[in-house]
Amino acid sequence: MLEKYKATAAFIQEKIKDTPDFAIVLGSGLGALKKEVQSICTLKYEDIPNFPQTTVVGHGGSLIYGELEGKKVLMMSGRFHYYEGYSMEQVTFPFRVFHLLGIKNLIVSNASGGVNPSFNVADIMLITDHINMMPEHPLRGKNLDTFGPRFVDMSVPYDREMLSIAEAVAKEENIDIKKGVYLGLQGPTFETPAEYGMVRALGGDAVGMSTVPEVIVARHQGMNCFGISIITDLGGPEISFAVSHEEVLAAADKAMPNVIKIVKGVVQRYGV
Repeated sequence: MLEKYKATAAFIQEKIKDTPDFAIVLGSGLGALKKEVQSICTLKYEDIPNFPQTTVVGHGGSLIYGELEGKKVLMMSGRFHYYEGYSMEQVTFPFRVFHLLGIKNLIVSNASGGVNPSFNVADIMLITDHINMMPEHPLRGKNLDTFGPRFVDMSVPYDREMLSIAEAVAKEENIDIKKGVYLGLQGPTFETPAEYGMVRALGGDAVGMSTVPEVIVARHQGMNCFGISIITDLGGPEISFAVSHEEVLAAADKAMPNVIKIVKGVVQRYGV
């Protein structure tokens, strides 16, 4: 796989001609953020050697390189999920490539189900920590010493400075934000009321089907990570109502303007 990572990185590097300051992952329904980027180059996943392909509505299928708030960013319009049938190696493939491109900072976004009783649909949650309940670990197998150590310190999975910046931006813009723990499950089914209750009992504030493998691999490589969730539905033992992917996308669309403000603020101020 190392040779594939290198070949893909070389292909992208030839196109973008520079080292991005940030990689940004757009989750379900969060594609509007790409309109904020002054695009320099767009690469379709199908044209990138060794890249997986997205299969989920609400996820685009391209890498967008450009400028956002004076910083160079490489944006994934569409991510890959374990539930699509991909291995964890494939799910996290782009993040190995990002490391080889020299990218040090990662921003991940997602749509998630809220289990914290104080949450409401369309709330924005800054991820302070996560719980990995995926059935396969992305670092399982022979360690790739080129990228990082066998045993990875996860004591600070989400960068504290980026979290502080996001909180400051939210306060300045009068954006109501939540902070909490994201729990990752395989999917693709939305959780049952009892499963939502399990997530709450385990210490999760929100639950989703992505993000955790990406951040684990990014931290393995020493990348600084920031995560943001849009609460697109609510669940728990005392809550039982139908939820659809279309409703998830609608809730994400409602929160998008504030998500954009926060992400732009983090990009602008981090590392300055």
